[in-house]
Amino acid sequence: MRSRIIKKTLDDLPVAPNWVDSVQAREHFSWAAQMCGLSGLPGGGLNLAYEAVDRHAQRDAGPHTALRILDRNGGHRDVSYAELSVLTNRFANVLKSLGVTPGARVFVLCGRGLELFLGVLGAMKAGCVVSPLFCAFGPQPLETRLCLGEAYVLLTSDALYRRKISTIRDRLPTLKHVLVYNENAEDIAPLEGALNLHQLLAEADDHFSIACTTADSPALLHFTSGTTGTPKGVLHVHGAALTHLVSGKYALDLHPGDIYWCTADPGWVTGTSYGIIAPLLLGVTCVIEGFEFDAERWYGILEEQQVSVWYTAPTAIRLLMKAGAALAHNHRFPCLRFIASVGEPLNPEAVWWGKDVLGLAIHDNWWQTETGGIMIANTVAMDIKPGSMGKPLPGVEAAVVLRNADDTLQFLGSDEVGELALKQPWPAMFRSYLGQEERYRRCFVGGWYLSGDLARRDADGYYWFIGRSDDVIKSAGHLIGPFEVESSLMEHPAVAEAAVIGKPDPLLGETVKAFVSLKSGFTASQALHDELLGHARKHLGAVVAPKELAFVDTLPHTRSGKLMRRLLKARELGLPEGDTSALENPS
Repeated sequence: MRSRIIKKTLDDLPVAPNWVDSVQAREHFSWAAQMCGLSGLPGGGLNLAYEAVDRHAQRDAGPHTALRILDRNGGHRDVSYAELSVLTNRFANVLKSLGVTPGARVFVLCGRGLELFLGVLGAMKAGCVVSPLFCAFGPQPLETRLCLGEAYVLLTSDALYRRKISTIRDRLPTLKHVLVYNENAEDIAPLEGALNLHQLLAEADDHFSIACTTADSPALLHFTSGTTGTPKGVLHVHGAALTHLVSGKYALDLHPGDIYWCTADPGWVTGTSYGIIAPLLLGVTCVIEGFEFDAERWYGILEEQQVSVWYTAPTAIRLLMKAGAALAHNHRFPCLRFIASVGEPLNPEAVWWGKDVLGLAIHDNWWQTETGGIMIANTVAMDIKPGSMGKPLPGVEAAVVLRNADDTLQFLGSDEVGELALKQPWPAMFRSYLGQEERYRRCFVGGWYLSGDLARRDADGYYWFIGRSDDVIKSAGHLIGPFEVESSLMEHPAVAEAAVIGKPDPLLGETVKAFVSLKSGFTASQALHDELLGHARKHLGAVVAPKELAFVDTLPHTRSGKLMRRLLKARELGLPEGDTSALENPS
């Protein structure tokens, strides 16, 4: 039987860690002291893009590679911090030439290429509010977000414009300018109602006076889907730079010499916070790759690009597990020293798989679009309890609470299940839900942010995810977290992935139903069905184990990798499916 803890010692680590957790280290941490890691604008104020790019370009790090952009044919383009500074200046000047003023909303519908970085960083230099979008969105979810966010400028490729924007352009009343580029060449055929980005960049000045933004100036607008209704627009400010800096150092253990790969799509907050901002703040080299998942290609990137820090999603880990250990063993990763995962809780089996197959345990962490940055993590030097999301980062105070009817909080003790709460403020805390101020205010009680996630804290201070408050199953007086049941099913050698829901039951309130996709080499059968139910009963007990089980080819995920349990439940019960715009494969 495996140990419940993966022990760490400093001798195990090839690079001295940025953070070694101790009571003394936590007591001496302060956000104010961490500000020395940022320089601030020369004339006063704070700007995310300046801190991420120009601060390095104006120092000795100017020639250092900021972006290594891979192409499909095995080649790559390196972009230095100095070059990125000039190119983002040019984009900011393009916006200025169009009459775009600070505060305007610039939406970026780009794949993972150079134009994505120019749009996000150049627009922030101009003082605009940037909103990245998923390229896989169809016209309807794009229209919803562009209208809710009152888009003034849209940056996208000519192909995406033709397929997705041209049909809705006349329904976007606030959209004044569309900038397009060709993903394969700078020359594109003229498009009615759109401007050629690279032509404008060629005519723009290399120098730009960055807008006078402050820590409280709006910088980023992310959309997150709820269980019902329209997406929520989550607004963040330039002061989030401090959370990105600290979490990049402590949660991801980034050092200036690292080669870093974040696989998250830029349309997801992780793809912006930790695919663009945090690594650039810390002066690392970012590997940029924008093609569909392919296990062989991914292993090749880790090996050939000598990736040292890798941040990915549980779905990707499970797909690699499904592809088999033999494929991984065809490659060598001598430079890889740290792997982290986020988006959906990481099952213990996946943590151990990383250690057994890749030679490194995978470090889970927890945060939300609303928190703006990593809040709870398994850091590089701490012991890992597989299945736990770790401990709060320095500067973050967490608790498990119950919200009383009179809007007061009851703070719970070790191993009691309640809502995960964070004491406010922290630098990356979101500042509003766009147009939903009452909903925003309801997130805060007595100086604490209530996350909507259920969790428990063990006696050692590790936090364990139970489920979203609307995912938790209530059966015969017991609260059953879907993650625990799914993790148990995934310990069976036939199971690639599992999701569970609660089904109404007149006697028990709800019963547990599991949906399971199998690894290659296994076939659905009645015998396997019964074996899996028996496996769950043995490990979980009759109260918690599923009463029903169905085999499926695939499970529904958002494009950020989260299981859409509510969609499974809606389909099972014939209920409205709600907002499915973030679904990975809407068809």
